[in-house]
Amino acid sequence: MATPTRNVLFLCTGNSCRSIMAESILNHLGGGRFQAFSAGSQPAGSVNPNTLTLLDDRGHDATDLRSKAWDEFALPGAVEMDFIITTCDSAAGETCPIWPGHPSTAHWPFPDPWKFVGTQAETMAHYGEVFDSIAARIAGFLALPLDDLDETAIAGELKRLGG
Repeated sequence: MATPTRNVLFLCTGNSCRSIMAESILNHLGGGRFQAFSAGSQPAGSVNPNTLTLLDDRGHDATDLRSKAWDEFALPGAVEMDFIITTCDSAAGETCPIWPGHPSTAHWPFPDPWKFVGTQAETMAHYGEVFDSIAARIAGFLALPLDDLDETAIAGELKRLGG
């Protein structure tokens, strides 16, 4: 019997950099085992241009990526999430909506590349470092034997991956 696709929601305050990167990386590497989404508590309204440039440079299709509110995923009829992962400290400390389906949650903090100040080359290098950090955690997540773990073990592994 085929394992069902697992849905993952990455949250950040603005949903313009880190959570967007995580969504793209997991969809790129997940091999159909996962469907990733992203959202923010206070969405910026657009994806950060440096994020789009980086994703394009790394071979990711950013066509359908958009900055959106997390409420979209708490509405009746929304896609039910299996995992919800915050990627910034602000979102981790906010009161989240009630998520249908009781997903496993974790906090994986990453520095906000939007706040970086430097030349364009330095900025893009910083975005690349954040991307690589997110990709490494997602690779660890993809390596987990999720079908063999109970909810408590999965929660522990998600926390461990968060650092």
